[in-house]
Amino acid sequence: MSKRRVVVTGLGMLSPVGNTVESTWKALLAGQSGISLIDHFDTSAYATKFAGLVKDFN
Repeated sequence: MSKRRVVVTGLGMLSPVGNTVESTWKALLAGQSGISLIDHFDTSAYATKFAGLVKDFN
């Protein structure tokens, strides 16, 4: 097997509990849930009313 070098040049993350690696990691360690009621559209036609929404991101 040949040895191959791997280089990580950066990290990024968008999630329901944070929009940076640091904020997401802190939220996960604190046991914070990113699941909430969907308030962006009418959910009456769907079986669920909950989702993991990414907030404060365009």
